[in-house]
Amino acid sequence: MVSSKVLWKLVAGLIGLQLLLTVLVIHRESLTFDEDDHMYAGYMMWHAHDYGLNPEHPPLVKLLAALPVLGRDLWTPPLHNRDFKQEAYLNGRDWLARNDGDRNQMVFQMRLAAGLLAIALSLVVFAMTRELFGDWAALAALTLLALDPNVLAHSALVTTDIGVSLFFLASVWCFYRYVRQPGLPRLVVAGVVAGLLLATKHSGVLLAPMLLLLIGYEVLTAARGTRRATALRLASAFSAIVVVGVLVLWAFYGFRYATRPAGVAMSTTLAEYVAPLGPGTARIINWVGRWHLLPESYLIGLVDVKRMALFYPTFLLGHNYSHGVWWYFPSVLLIKSTLGLLALTAVAGYALARRRLRWSREVVYLVLPGLFYLLVAILSNMNIGARHLLPMYVFLFVLAGGAAATMAQAGRRWMVALLVLMVLHVTSSLAVFPNFMAYANEAWGGPANVHNLLSDANVDWAQQLYQVKAWQDQHPGEACWFAYFATPEILPETYGIHCKHLPTADTSWLGGADNIDPIVEGTVFLSAGDLSGCEWPAASLNPYDAFRSRQPDAMIDYGVMVYRGRFDLHQAAALARAQNAVRADDPATGLALAQEAAALDPASITAQQTLGNLLARAGRTQEARAAWQSALTGARQLDPSAQTIFVPDLEARLKQ
Repeated sequence: MVSSKVLWKLVAGLIGLQLLLTVLVIHRESLTFDEDDHMYAGYMMWHAHDYGLNPEHPPLVKLLAALPVLGRDLWTPPLHNRDFKQEAYLNGRDWLARNDGDRNQMVFQMRLAAGLLAIALSLVVFAMTRELFGDWAALAALTLLALDPNVLAHSALVTTDIGVSLFFLASVWCFYRYVRQPGLPRLVVAGVVAGLLLATKHSGVLLAPMLLLLIGYEVLTAARGTRRATALRLASAFSAIVVVGVLVLWAFYGFRYATRPAGVAMSTTLAEYVAPLGPGTARIINWVGRWHLLPESYLIGLVDVKRMALFYPTFLLGHNYSHGVWWYFPSVLLIKSTLGLLALTAVAGYALARRRLRWSREVVYLVLPGLFYLLVAILSNMNIGARHLLPMYVFLFVLAGGAAATMAQAGRRWMVALLVLMVLHVTSSLAVFPNFMAYANEAWGGPANVHNLLSDANVDWAQQLYQVKAWQDQHPGEACWFAYFATPEILPETYGIHCKHLPTADTSWLGGADNIDPIVEGTVFLSAGDLSGCEWPAASLNPYDAFRSRQPDAMIDYGVMVYRGRFDLHQAAALARAQNAVRADDPATGLALAQEAAALDPASITAQQTLGNLLARAGRTQEARAAWQSALTGARQLDPSAQTIFVPDLEARLKQ
């Protein structure tokens, strides 16, 4: 046991260090990919009671983050009746650029507000571990969490990952406390916390099967004559938690079903949005909506999660896939976890196998939810990053802390070995400061190599614009071209960076690429996400794939690669023209751009498909068929899974 005074000084010191590191990191980071969307949506929820901007995520984190900017006289962009995702991303970008610019004062304040959830998570991990395994275990678990690189990378970003991790763990802990000592107050608290989970992220619905698994465990381990009563009691408790949780969820939507306030139309109806998921899913979602069992915005978000998973490319270990792969998250665990944490996980497995750590209720309430969440992640098709595993990590931190404290009692050698593993975890994490986002452990080459293995928020979530600006200031007068992972959701010009915009997967639906020359000379900046082509279903579609075999001249925060010299960018030049052809002001200009694109890169599926579409609109059917056929020939050379994105549409057009 540790004296109470010493214990709380250690807790305060660890959380204080976590807070200091977090503040230092977010102060130097530009906006990450989704933050302007979340911040603007949260402000508009308070300002106009509008839940139609960013319905992809429930309100809690957005409402919390927007609190510091309420009551200010802020410019609000007019609504343009665009697709709801375009509206939120582009209006959010303009809202922050106009009101905050490159100062990031509003951004910093909103991040600090969201960061309160990280502090709450640390306190819950400590308190839960202390109740389950004791003081030393609690200190170990808190150390693992507070100084974990993946936690530090996301602790104060205005996103949902830390919040959902907090409320998953807190929900299971509250249910555990109710099971140990049933009573109405504990049941109500469990329901309220479950509601906070639902109001944080749509994956919170996974709490229901987690609790059912735990109820099954309780029934199976109950005395034979009490199993029926146990099942009835816990089934009633589960029902009460669902009811209270849903009521809390409704409260975050102001107990209003409609997504948007009166007089403001949503860009799509719920029925239209769910239709691509098939008649079975559509029937269920529409029935729930018809009876107003859940808010409309929440239902649209659930549908969006499923729709996004249908066609989400993956980059893993240097390969591009057009879909999710089951080994993605196991690989992420091995790459993005510290070697110390991996070793402590092995120690926990050893302790359980040798029964040094007893398979008690306390252990089951950590292992079952954690493994269930990992299994769902493995089976999902949204292979984005380690941040999606944070809810599993928090259960692991508690378990590893408990196992470490237990094994430390086995002798001095165990105690020394475990202390070494804890130090290894901390030092490996701190060694990558302040670039926690790009962490990879030493066995995989560290952060300098992670962009060759993973992508997206594992490396580069578009947070390096201040550092790119500093590099440009040190090399004045150089012509430059920039493929930035978050353009045009975030414009480098806002931070004083002036380069030609290279096309990316995102400029295809939001615009923003420049019609560049096919041969350029100067500096080319490529963010890691665009270098890997993580948003393209095949490497051959990535216009920057050739750069992957070239050593960059410099690397900015492990996430932006700098290349200097003379470069052949004909694929990028063709892609930019094809994208801009679609949104040209007049048909003649659009057709001319599409023809230029096809001439620059005849093998480009996108260029030929776009040219065919615009020729058909101009009534030039035979020429359109020739372009479509060229695109189809190229599409059939892709992997079978990638072909499905292009081939059916092209075949249908050729049959018309």
